[in-house]
Order: sequence, then C-alpha cells, then structure tokens
Amino acid sequence: MDHATAQTVRGDFNDATIDYAGTRSRFFRKDDKFLVETDGADGKLAVFEAKYTFGVDPLQQYLIEFPDGRIQALSIAWDTRPKEQGGQRWFHLYPDGAVTRADPLHWTKLNQNWNFMCAECHSTDVHKNYDPDKNSFATTFSEIRVGCEACHGAGSRHVAWAHRKSAAREGDNGLLVRFDERTGITWSADTGTSSPVRSVPAPALRKEVETCGRCHARRGQLSEGWTPGRPLSETHRVSLLDRQRFHADGQMRDDEETYNYAPFKQSKMFAKGVTCSDCHDPHSASLKAPGDVVCAQCHAPARYESPTHRHHADVSPPPSCAACHMPERRYMVVDRRHDHGFRIPRPDLSVQLGTPNACNDCHRDRSSAWAAQQVETWFGPQRQGYQTYAPAFHAAWSEAADGQALLAAIARSGDAPGFVRASALAELQAPDLDLIRRGLSDPDPVVRLGALDGLEGAAIDQLWPLASSQLGDPVRGVRIRAAELLAAVPPARQPAADRDKFARAAAEFVAAQRLNADRPDARTALGSFFARQANVGQAEIEFRAALRLDPSFAGAAINLSDLYRELGRDNDGEQVLRGAVVASAQDAALHHALGLALVRQKRNEAALDELRQAAVLDPQQARYAYVYAVGLHSAGRRDDALAVLKESLRTHPNNLDLLSAGISFSREKGDKAAALQYAERLAQLVPNDARLAALIGELKR
Repeated sequence: MDHATAQTVRGDFNDATIDYAGTRSRFFRKDDKFLVETDGADGKLAVFEAKYTFGVDPLQQYLIEFPDGRIQALSIAWDTRPKEQGGQRWFHLYPDGAVTRADPLHWTKLNQNWNFMCAECHSTDVHKNYDPDKNSFATTFSEIRVGCEACHGAGSRHVAWAHRKSAAREGDNGLLVRFDERTGITWSADTGTSSPVRSVPAPALRKEVETCGRCHARRGQLSEGWTPGRPLSETHRVSLLDRQRFHADGQMRDDEETYNYAPFKQSKMFAKGVTCSDCHDPHSASLKAPGDVVCAQCHAPARYESPTHRHHADVSPPPSCAACHMPERRYMVVDRRHDHGFRIPRPDLSVQLGTPNACNDCHRDRSSAWAAQQVETWFGPQRQGYQTYAPAFHAAWSEAADGQALLAAIARSGDAPGFVRASALAELQAPDLDLIRRGLSDPDPVVRLGALDGLEGAAIDQLWPLASSQLGDPVRGVRIRAAELLAAVPPARQPAADRDKFARAAAEFVAAQRLNADRPDARTALGSFFARQANVGQAEIEFRAALRLDPSFAGAAINLSDLYRELGRDNDGEQVLRGAVVASAQDAALHHALGLALVRQKRNEAALDELRQAAVLDPQQARYAYVYAVGLHSAGRRDDALAVLKESLRTHPNNLDLLSAGISFSREKGDKAAALQYAERLAQLVPNDARLAALIGELKR
C-alpha cells in the first residue's frame, strides 16, 4: 500500500476509459489528484479520488476514501504486466459477471472494504477502530506498507538494544521471537531412498509458518493482539477443508482463493520440517535460488532432473519441478499463484473424483484417463503420494454410505496431516466421542478446534463434559470456540468450579465479535451466542444490527426469524424474511426459511411457492428438495412430490431423507416396486437396520 503519487501510480490516468455492466468508467488527473468517474453506491456516475495504490505486480488496485473513514477497493484494476503479456490495460476483477450496485461484490460494499478485508496484511500495526454507534472507522497504522514490525512485532526493545554500546549487545537483542528453526540445520540424502532428511526433527511449534500464515492463510481475525511466533489460532480462526473452498484432495478451488497456509500444512514438505525461508527470502520476497535450483538445495538434481523421472525428454525446455508439483491457479484474473501442497500428480483421482491434476493443466486436449495411464506406465500402479485422504472427503461430501466411516479413519490416522485430521473431525455429522476426546487432547490447536467443531449440534448433556476442558486452553481461539459451544448450557447445569473459566472465555468470544462489529457475520454470531444463553433482548439487537449492515444477510434474517418463532411472533419473522428476500432474491436459504414460516402459519400455497424457489435456486442442498417434496405430498400432489424426489436423487443418490420419503410416498401410491427399489438402495447405506430389512421382506412378498 502507498499514497497515490506520480511515482507510485502505474495505471493510465490520461483520460482512459473502460466499459463494464453498462457503465463507462473514466480515469483522469486534475492537479496532483488521480480521479475516477464510475458508478457509486447509488448506481449513478460520480467522481472519486484514488487516495492510495494497492499492489505493484501483476496488478495494481486503487483505494477510495469516504468521509466516514471507510476505504474501499475499486474493482477496476490496472494490469501492470508488459503489453506483450497482455498487460498495460484496465480490467474488471469480475469479468464474467455484471457486478452492479445491488451486488454484494460491488466496490462500495462490505466485501470490498479495506479496513476489514485488506488492511491487516498490507500495512503494519493496524488498528481498525470501528465505531458501531456511528458506523464509522478511524483506522490507524504505524507504517502504510509492510514493515519490519509486521512480521517481527513491536521493535522498541530491539531499537534500544541497537543503541547500546557494542559490548552490551551480546545476549538478548530485544526481538519478540527468534526465527531460529533453520539455525544449524542441514539436509542430507537418505542412503536408501536419496530423499532429503533434516538433521534435527522440526519443533512442534512452527514459529515461522505460523507467522507467515497470519497473511498467507484464509482466516478471520479474533484479536489485534498478535505476537509473532505464537500459533496462528491464538488471534485468528483458520478455514479448514470444506467443499466450498477446496477439492476433495485439498487443492484450492479456482474460484475460492485460500492462500498457501492450508495447502502447505497438508504437504509432506511441512511434515518433514521444511519452513518458508528454506525456499523464500522473507525480506526480498524472492526465491532463495532461481527456478529448479531452489528445489536442488535439498533434492539431488541427478535423480530428479533425469529423463527417468521427468519423462519429457522431447520437450524443450523440460517441465519445471513446480509445473508438476506446484500447479498454478489464477486469481484476480491475472495473478498466477502456485499451490503449495507439493503433491504428486494424481490424474487417476481426476478420473475417480473429478479433482484437477497437473498433467492435464498442460495436456488439455487429452483426458484424465489418458494421463493416468501414462503415469502408471512410467511409475507403476502404487503412487499415492503423501495426501491420501481425497476418497474420504469426496465420499463424505457426496453422502456416500461409507463417507462418515472414512472420515473417522482419517481423523484417527497418525499419518494424516494435523490440518486434515482437524477438517475430518469438523466434517463428522454425528460426533464420535472417543475421536472427539482424542482430538481435544491433540498438541495441535487446529486439531483441537476441529474436534470442537465436531461437537456442533451435540446434545447439551454431552457438551460440558467434553468441551469444558478447553475453556482454559493456552490458545485463545480454542477457548473462544469452546465458549461459543457451551453458551447453550444453562448456568444451573455448569459446575461451579468451571463458571469463572467460562465467563472469561465467553468475554473473549464477545470481544472477538465486537472487534468485527462492522461485519454482519460477527453481529450474527454474537446474536446466536446470546440466543443460546436465552438472552433474547441482546440477541434481537445483534441480529437487527447485522441486517442494518447488510439487509440481504441471510444468516441474520433466518436467525432473527427463528428467534421470533420461539417467541410466538411468526408474523414478525415473516416480515424480516421478506425484507431480506427483497434485498437478495436469489438466496435459496431465505426462500426456504420463508416457506417454513408460511407453513407454520398454514398458508400452504404461498409456502409451497417459496419452498419450490429454494429447491430450484440451490439444487445442491438436498434438504430443500426434501422439504419441498414433503410439502407437495401434504398438499395431495403425490406425483409432483415423487418427481421432485427423483430429480434430487440424481444429484444426491445417497441421501437418506430423500430415499426414505421415496419409500413412504411410493407405498402410499401403491407402487410397491418403486418402494422396494428405494428401500434396497437405502439398505445399502444402512445395512444393519432390522426394521428396514423387515420392510424389504414385506415388499418382496
């Protein structure tokens, strides 16, 4: 980040224009100011000053400051690459859409807000200073760009040390952390495999990776009290593997940037003790050596540059190490970034599970099956590599019969990366209490967090005996998550010895949400916390605050509607949902919730229309189709209900609710053959169900 000056601005502000979504934006200069005429929050053309530049290569964005302290990132950016590479042009960061003022991604909206989205990682010692009463910011930083203290923390003691006489400089240099994981470390080739081996095992706390992860992870901020070298989970909540952001094998999805912390923590490199500065110079932001030479620091060139390893002798130049083991993905249209999972290419998984692979990144004219056959010819059938958990996550995400068992096996595995075990625990639909206990005692705080996530939805009488031990966890993020879960346990059922610990952890949870009070998700999380504590008044205040920040925010509208339902105020709940639907007509969750609210009011025709819209808008949610089918069946439209079930089962062939409804509806219709077919499919998923076995026998007779 920098001030916009003639020296820092790289874009063409010489009356340049770009057309997008019906708006022509113009970039020009007046006096010493850099100006853009574009659509504002009201959709009308207005002139704004670019106060700051953001980024250098391969693109540069521009930041617009508003009177309330809000700084917004313009979605039209300058491509700084050379012209022969397609650069030196204005382009929109969402070229395939039509992002207008009504869209949450419009440059004037919350998701393009620098104060929350960008500042922490692009400036030093940032304090957001949001005032919820005024809905304004007074954000400060000690340096506008990334300075020494951004990674090393407060440096006043180090400066004092530097000012002493040289004789007094021995010993403590005043730095908050010593990044000494590489001090005295050597790598040598294993005599049997030629694989590199670290001279000393890596420490349990990977200070360097955790520090770099502060900006190179997909995460949310819990506290501004960050200290270098501490676990990232102390001040941030890291996103685990899920189907929205990752492929089943842990690769980042093209449309969901997850940064490199998560892929790297899944890698064999991380497991063996490689750290960021083994490859990168943290001060110049460049590689320690050019191209494959950086890999050759540890990996013997004679082995890995040979044709027997690369198998591309006819290609000049041959593929680089990174081309095969760190495939590129493009974000922000022009920014190519390497996946840091350091994985063996698995086109066979592409055939089975639809995951991407490095081979077909180049051989786009060939099939994954062809690539898989080539790899098997070269290296044989046994080539799993380090990341072996893709089938488990794929099975779970596709609702396969063995999905939960496979996830449990990953969570139990001593070989799977901690990040993956945490993700498996979090994805378990029904908590395996033995696995949860093991996870809660794991030395990795991310695994402990995954275990707590696995308790979401558990019975209240199970929660306290398991999660209360984490109220005194040494890592703040774990304490906060435990308090969030345990808020549902009434004070009368909390052991007296633990109440103070709960109160302290709960205060930390509340403080984390207050820090992010400019975000509707934080206000909604706080509202849900108060609702769990039966603090109805405070819960309503927080949900209402979230909707003022973003009238379309589904989580707040649905939770507030549920709160009103519990209070017998269904009419008020309906009005909340209708207001949110007006603001976000394509949100399936809102239509589904509105449909249920109308069912409770016995307005069945209107309810069916909303439930239908939810099922159509989001066919990936089997629950929407199931509830819509039940509604149709209740309305006497049995054939329509069965048609909805059949269509949804194409996408969700292993969904228990859909199959159970298929059995019931078909039996009522008198179609015993169809009922038997559904029952036999269900029996494959729940093979030990005695009642289902008896039903199948009856249908066969």
